[in-house]
Amino acid sequence: MEPRDSAPDSWEQEDEVDGQLGPALTTLNVNAKPFVPNVNAAEFVPGFTAKEPPDSRGVEGECAPVENGDVDITIEQPWDQKEEETSEEEPGGRGLDEAASEGASEGASEGLDDEEEVTAPKPQPPAQPDAPKKEHINVVFIGHVDAGKSTIGGQIMYLTGMVDKRTLEKYEREAKEKNRETWYLSWALDTNQEERDKGKTVEVGRAYFETDKKHFTILDAPGHKSFVPNMIGGASQADLAVLVISARKGEFETGFEKAGQTREHAMLAKTAGVKHLIVLVNKMDDPTVNWSLERYEECKEKLMPFLKKVGFNPKKDIHFMPCSGLTGANLKDPTDLCPWYTGLPFIPHLDSLPNLNRSRDGPVRLPIVDKYKDMGTVVLGKLESGSIIKGQQLVMMPNRHVVEVLGLLSDEVETEDAGPGENLKIRLKGIEEEEILPGFILCTPDNLCHSGRIFDAQIVIIEHKSIICAGYNAVLHVHTCIEEVEITAFRCLVDKKTGERSRTRPRFVKQDQVCIARLRAAGTICLETFKDFPQMGRFTLRDEGKTIAIGKVLKLITERD
Repeated sequence: MEPRDSAPDSWEQEDEVDGQLGPALTTLNVNAKPFVPNVNAAEFVPGFTAKEPPDSRGVEGECAPVENGDVDITIEQPWDQKEEETSEEEPGGRGLDEAASEGASEGASEGLDDEEEVTAPKPQPPAQPDAPKKEHINVVFIGHVDAGKSTIGGQIMYLTGMVDKRTLEKYEREAKEKNRETWYLSWALDTNQEERDKGKTVEVGRAYFETDKKHFTILDAPGHKSFVPNMIGGASQADLAVLVISARKGEFETGFEKAGQTREHAMLAKTAGVKHLIVLVNKMDDPTVNWSLERYEECKEKLMPFLKKVGFNPKKDIHFMPCSGLTGANLKDPTDLCPWYTGLPFIPHLDSLPNLNRSRDGPVRLPIVDKYKDMGTVVLGKLESGSIIKGQQLVMMPNRHVVEVLGLLSDEVETEDAGPGENLKIRLKGIEEEEILPGFILCTPDNLCHSGRIFDAQIVIIEHKSIICAGYNAVLHVHTCIEEVEITAFRCLVDKKTGERSRTRPRFVKQDQVCIARLRAAGTICLETFKDFPQMGRFTLRDEGKTIAIGKVLKLITERD
């Protein structure tokens, strides 16, 4: 009977197999090193499937992996021949099993190294910048719908390395499938599926980037007139506004006429307390414009008188620059396409702006923008003044809930303390998510912010067709709070040029007039006078989807029981 090199067909033949295995088992080296499989070894082919005669296989089969813990019995060659072969290969005269097991372990370790090289680590997201070290500036992108705000935001993130090329290529493929090839950059900020399908920003998109000197947070505001309340919420957190206008023939005119959002956004940004405005004349690469100086100057001339009227100083507060959001021209590096523009490109210009004066020693004021549940209660907002540290006790106004700060995140980076101007996520203890509303304020217990329902304010009527009388209702937007208010009485009219107040009480006010009025909110809101705390003393009144008036709080009235 021929010698077998595999398990028997049935275990009834076990006696025959034992007879063959006896001599083979006695010659095995029981003190050999444990076997380490070589992960890169060629696939094991059992001997009985090979067509060649057994002795033509050489020594290759000797170190084959042993399966299921059984002893490998593929041994056809006489032992003396094998010993000769090992003495030729191994001049040290080591045993065959030792050499085999050592070779296997070396192969295994080499294989592991190879594997490490093959499975390259996934590309890490860009190192999260340490927010508190650099000055923190919030930039809001505003302007008419389809002017290119999200595209410019996405391009800036790509140029500063916050979005990698592979992600953008993926967006580009997806946008092509939807026949929207030019939208792919805006998808870096428009993450919502509805926003991507329609190509319109709905909620304020957030992202950040760094330059050599400063840390910037991008707030990408929606341009559509239906989402102006969201835009006001974004502008209320900003230190700097970028008004994006389209130079394309017809688009600039649509955005700038009465119903367009270019005018309304510029005015709302000023009301929200934005001091510096950069006007980006976008789409200069469009075939209808082709980097034309005439078109650039035309847009500038039409816009400047309006911005002056809103309250921006043309010499100090406004800076115009041409750019192309889609190609990235004049955003980071200068471009040869417009030799007539001699100023800095957009990102270097942001870096060169003077530092803002912020007081870390002031009272803590953090208007809540949003809240959600995540292993506790988390609130989002921009710290307007003061500084917050981990473990600090704060008070949530107007409900007077005492809360403790469990964790602080500044632009997704965990930090121990935070200063004014930073966009924060704060994990709180001692309050439920349902008990918080946007517009509530976090304060220090020793210096609470004022809250109430009735206040006197100076109002400028910007746009209203008919007259406004006492009893008129509108929606009040103050910092991040939205509340319904009623104008209960007019105190006096104010002369725009001299600032003099009229002696008689007006029975009504109309467009372009300035008056002092008493307002009553539907519920208790947090307010400060404009003199004490400008960020929480400016407000906007809106009605029927239009901005009716802007104003500032002069005096807070305590309600008599």
